[in-house]
Order: sequence, then C-alpha cells, then structure tokens
Amino acid sequence: MELNKSKGYRQVISWLKSKKRKPFQFQTDAWQYYAEGYSGLVNAPTGFGKTFSIFLAVVIDELNKRADQKPVSKKTKKSADGLRLLWITPLRSLAKDLARAMNEVCQELDLGWHVGIRNGDTPQNEKLKQKKQMPEVLIITPESIHLLLAQKSTFNYFDHLECIVADEWHELLGSKRGVMAELAISRIKGLLRKKHPERLLRVWGISATIGNLEQALEVLVPDQELLKTIVKADLEKKIIIKSILPDHIDMLPWAGHLGLKLANKLLPVIHKSKTTLIFTNTRGQAELWYQALLAQDENLAGQIAIHHGSIDYELRNWIEDALHSGILKAVVCTSSLDLGVDFKPVDTVVQIGSPKGVARFLQRAGRSGHSPHEISRIYFLPTHALELVEAAAIKEAARTNNIESREPIVMAFDTLIQYLVTLAVGDGFDDEQIFFEVKQTHAFKELLPQEWNWIMQFITTGGESLTAYTEFSKVNKAEDGLWKVESRQIAMRHRLHIGTIVSDAMLKVKYLSGGYVGMVEESFVAKMKPGSNFTLAGRVLEFIMIKEMMVLVRKSKLKHAMSPSWMGGRMSLSANLGSTLRKKYNETLDKTHQDEELDFIFPLFERQAKVSHVPKSDEFLIELIQTRDGFHLFAYPFEGRQVHEIMASLIAYRLSRKQPITFSIAMNDYGFELLSEQPIPLDEQHIKELFSPVNLAADIVASINATEMARRKFRDIACISGLVFQGYPGKYVANKHLQSSAALFFNVFSDYDKHNLLLRQAYDEAFYQQIEEPRLAAALHRIQLSTIILIKTDRYTPLCFPIKVDSLRDNMSTEELSQRIERMTAEAEKRNIKKR
Repeated sequence: MELNKSKGYRQVISWLKSKKRKPFQFQTDAWQYYAEGYSGLVNAPTGFGKTFSIFLAVVIDELNKRADQKPVSKKTKKSADGLRLLWITPLRSLAKDLARAMNEVCQELDLGWHVGIRNGDTPQNEKLKQKKQMPEVLIITPESIHLLLAQKSTFNYFDHLECIVADEWHELLGSKRGVMAELAISRIKGLLRKKHPERLLRVWGISATIGNLEQALEVLVPDQELLKTIVKADLEKKIIIKSILPDHIDMLPWAGHLGLKLANKLLPVIHKSKTTLIFTNTRGQAELWYQALLAQDENLAGQIAIHHGSIDYELRNWIEDALHSGILKAVVCTSSLDLGVDFKPVDTVVQIGSPKGVARFLQRAGRSGHSPHEISRIYFLPTHALELVEAAAIKEAARTNNIESREPIVMAFDTLIQYLVTLAVGDGFDDEQIFFEVKQTHAFKELLPQEWNWIMQFITTGGESLTAYTEFSKVNKAEDGLWKVESRQIAMRHRLHIGTIVSDAMLKVKYLSGGYVGMVEESFVAKMKPGSNFTLAGRVLEFIMIKEMMVLVRKSKLKHAMSPSWMGGRMSLSANLGSTLRKKYNETLDKTHQDEELDFIFPLFERQAKVSHVPKSDEFLIELIQTRDGFHLFAYPFEGRQVHEIMASLIAYRLSRKQPITFSIAMNDYGFELLSEQPIPLDEQHIKELFSPVNLAADIVASINATEMARRKFRDIACISGLVFQGYPGKYVANKHLQSSAALFFNVFSDYDKHNLLLRQAYDEAFYQQIEEPRLAAALHRIQLSTIILIKTDRYTPLCFPIKVDSLRDNMSTEELSQRIERMTAEAEKRNIKKR
C-alpha cells in the first residue's frame, strides 16, 4: 500500500502545511510501517516529534478507513467508537501535555475522537464517565491499566482497540513498572485473541536515549510471528555543552561541597536566558541551591521556583503552568522534570554536579530548545575539581553517542503475584490461559511449570509455611471454573496498593493555618524536636508536631535551616561514563585533547603526578598512605560507588584471611579506601591475586552480610506481592512496622520454606541490582589485564582526598566538615612546601 497516495495521508500533510510544518523522514517511515501492520520502536532525539510519528499514523489509518466506507445518512446517529488507542506513559506530568496536543489534532482534522487521561490524579467522576463510555484515546500509567483490569467486565473496554503505545519506553524498561506494562499488554492481547482472533493489535514503543534498542523492542514486542521494526531517525540534535569554570582552580575545592561557591557564576546564565532549568541530583541539594540563589540575588524572589517529587501536587502543577506561560525565570529541580514535558520557553539547562550517566545528561539537555532545529544549551557546574574530568568525559560520550543500555527486569515474582490477584479481583482468570499468556512476555519466558504451580499455591493458600493463616488464602476457584477473589475486604485492600513503587513512609507537611507544603520521609522527622527548623519547597519551616500522620509546621523567622535528607540520594556512576572517564584521565597530562576542562584542571593533575601517579586507562593505581589517622589503602577502579562498596568489602575480607585485621571503609565513584590502625598486609606480588575474579560469588557472600542485604530487598518484595498490608489512605502503616513484618516473613521462609520464590528473588535482586555482580566481575577481569602501580606516601593526594572527605561526611555537620577540609588541605600544602 502506497500510503502517500491515500486520502488520510493527504489530509494530514495538508493540516501540517497549515501549521507551517513538514514531516521528518522517520515520521513518514513510521506511518508507512504502521499502515502495513507492523509493530515497532521509534527512536529519535528529544523535540523532533516522536509522539506524532505514531499518533498521526493511527489518525491516518482512521481517516483512510472512513474514506473507504459508504457515506452514513445524516439521520443515522454515529455511535461512539470505544477505545482505539491506549497510550502508556510513565509520568503523570506527561499526560496533560500529550492530551492537549492530541485533542488539537482530533478537533482540527474533524475526527470527533475524545482524548481521556487516567492516572492517580484523575477525578472520580471522570473515571465513572470512562467506565460508561471509554474515550477513543486513553493516556494511562502502568498502575492505572492494572486498576482497570481489577474492575468487573473489563474485557469490553478493549473490543475496538487497535494500538498500544509505550511512551518513554526506556524509562519503564529497566523497572518493575515495565514488567507491569508487559503483563497488561499480554492480557489485552489474550482478550482480543479470544473475542476477535482476526484483529491485528499493533504495539509500538517510543524512546529517545537508550543504548540497547534491539533488546528494548524484543521486550516490548516478544511475539516472533508479528511484523516488527525499529524506526531510527537519521537526525542529530545539536547540543552545546559548556562548563561553568571558576576564576582559578584553587577556588574549586578538591571535595566536600555542593558547588555553592560557584553560585555567583550561575547568575549571569540565569539573567541572559528567558527560562532556565537547574537540575540537581537530590532533593536536599535542590533545596540548598534554591536558598543560595535567592541569597545571591534577592530580585529573583517571585521569579524562581523549586520543583521535586516531595513538593505538594498543586504547587508542582502551578510551577509547570508558570513554566509554560513563561512567568518564571528559573526552576531548581530534580529528575521530576527529566521527561518530555514540552516547556517551550526553556532555552537553557544547567546540571549541577555529575549526572552519573550520559543518557540522563542528554535527556536533561533536551529540555531546552525543545523543538526541531533549535539548539539545546546545557551548562555543567562542577561541585568539586575532579568533576571537571567528568564534564570532559560526558562531552566525549555525547559526541560519540556512547549511551547506556537499560537492562530489562526478569522473573519478578512479586509483580506476577500482584498481577494474578489483580485479575482475580476483576473478572477472574483461567490458570492455563494466563500461564500461556505470561510465558509470552520477555519477563517470564523462562518461567517453569513448577514455579507457576508454586505461585498458584501461594495466592490460594499462602504456600507451605502460611497455609494455617486464612488471610493468605486470597484466591478461590469459583463455580464458573475461574480463579477469583471473593472477599470484598481483600479486593479493596489489594486495589489500594496496586503498583511496584514502594517508597519509604512519607508524611505530608501542612501549615497550622492550613495549606500543604509537600512531603518528608518519616525517618527525617523522627529525629526532630518541637522548635526545630528545616527547609522544604524553598521555605524555612518550624516543626511543631506530628498529628495523624501529618507534620504540622509554621513559617520560621530564621533565614537558614537544615535541608531534609531523602533516601536514594547517592547515585552511582554508569559503566559507560566510567570507561570514558578512565580515558580522559589518560589524556590530561599528555595534552592529547581539546577539552578546556582538562586544561583548567591540569595544575591539580601535576600535583597528583608529583606526590603519586595519574593512572592511564591500562593501569590500576593503589596508594598506601600512612597518616596520624592510621594506615590507608586507596584503590581507583573508576567503576562507580555501588561497585566500589562491594569491592572494598571483598578486598578487606581477602586481606583479613592473611592476618586478622579490622578496616573501616569509604568509597566514591572513583575509588575506595580501607583504613586500619595496623599496617596493611599488602604484598606487591600478590595484588592481582587479591583482585582476582576467581571464587567471586563465594567470597562476596563471605565478605558482606548478603542475608541482611536480601532482607532489606525483601521489604519491597513483601509489599508488592501483598504479603504485608501498607495501610489505608491517611492511616499508612509506619515504616518500622512494615520492616519488622517483612523481616518476620523473611525469617519464617528462611527457616521453613527454603524454596520460597520470593526469598530467592530477594537474593537475586541483592546480587544483580544492589551488588551488581556482573559489573564487579568485569572490573576485576580488567584489573587482571592492567599494569599495577603501587605508590607509598605520607600525605593525602588530590585523587584520594574526595574519598577521605566522603568518609567524614556522615559523622560531621556541614560547618565542621568545611573546617576539617580546610585544615587537611592546609596540612597537605605545608608538607609540599617542606618537601620543596
């Protein structure tokens, strides 16, 4: 079929011309493939119209069908079509923007289609309307699809469905939310296969920044018999990356700061731009930067805002609308504004500190110049000197398109258990039919019949160890032969907690006089006394009390206060960025580069070369340093904080086998430190043996508390699988109670049910997600092929300094830490002068 000769195609092209737009080649390719019955994945840079590549394909298809039909008498009232396009999106904030763009198309092309939104923010009356009559286009989150499946008579919703789209598929791919999407798609396919076997359901994904495109398509469309393709745009988004440099290298600390010393350098960037998004890696850092910028320039009051996931929904909504209308000059934010919300006025983006990954950096860069042919501008503001090397590494990785892969989640038994109970709460399910459907997904293609039998036993009786407790017998076989949940209470409790995001208990923060500010974690507030002050949403607040899971506050008279700490603040360097970083360390002293950042940091590297060594990419540096604190071993694999944490424990364990010795451990993204009060028994000839990948799994188990790590993972698994109930809205179960309930189940299964699949999953997640065993093994293999450089000295080096500071951070206030850093730097300078 030649699509460009069809009536629908000509209508759409004519409409685009009226808007002074012209389709890109990748868009017309996607339209053609769609018309030919293909499923697939569209990959294109941010801002080039990926949404229209699939949405307009569906529109053209509909217009062509109408052109082929006989004219309907005006007396004949056209009945509503029902759901035709299901658009899955990972973020609620994307839905409004998508609906706005799609509604415009439907109205101007006279389609008569309605575009609906269904997520946690959708009002109840709107959901009831949808239940009576589904809109033709429904924008939905993975959790809300499962909530649909948990309703009665859901099989009628998908009767007219023609296409499912997974937007921002790279965001879902590496998470259990992606598994939820896979399972929902498998169920919808199963329903259509039974009722309309002749119907062709197309499934498309949309993605910008991802390294493993083929695998991403395979996960989304695992069916071997379907026509499928990848549509890749042959377009390059022009990105200008500029580092914000201090006047002199000594202005930038070696470590220990949040970049606030360069706040004055950021002001000119904000003033010369219409709107600037300032990305930080953590919510606490966002709060500090918001305060710092206001302190530097009071005229920014009313023109600058702060946006992160713990700020109240209404306030976030206002900020997003103010960005659209260009009211705000700058917004300090976290990953809450990473994804494709179309903020047209934004012309500049700033990244404070290392983004830890290339994909994340490019995603954020794409928030500026969010239209074809516009240039994206992103500034990198380092928080300490060595981050300038990361800036150079990010530039190179972006230039060579060295983007990280997203590894899909497999065998997530907790998610599968939740899904089966969801189906049982809805219309019920046939176990043979669902086993067949589940096996068609990428996540569960390796599922064995005996594992399926265990899962069925678990949801019907609680499994071997919980059979005596009736509350775990959730699902029963009904008279019609289907497995169903018959208890209304179990059904209600299950619907309340459908989803795979298990956050730490969050408490709402509210003014005594009324009005919500946002949320903080229970563990943060638990340490506070009445009269204590903290910042949230850019405001300084005085803590009064906790009442009914609500933190009551009043405005404080203080100008400064402590910022809340949120869990998950310390991201780890990606493998791609670590590899490029090692290369850049290579180039700094050789001057084989064109990077202004490396020229700027050259004096620091000269200092490192004088007192120790600058490692090349085929070298592995170990520094043995003796100070008044004790005996230090610093090693530099450049593999990211998470890998270093486990590697440090592993090396400490292997050293202690030679002679009894106790270590304290510290690490950052560049390397790790082992500190002991006695000399470290490191023999130069046996270093490679010490860092050997041989017997790795056994030594990891012996060197770390693997059981404790699995126990921590098990809390989330217990919540997702419904083993522990998280409470009712407004009366959530306290975090410590959830933890103790989950720990009790963990102990029972460990003692009496060793083949429990949820127990196995906890250990698997600890090993492959938290410990990252494959990446650790790869790092040890690389060290085996490297030249070992062992340096002994009596002073801290520029390379080890940030690791040392990190070890002090947890036990000191910011002020004490700053004083300690200054003292350590001064001591290092004195020793250098004496040596000269």
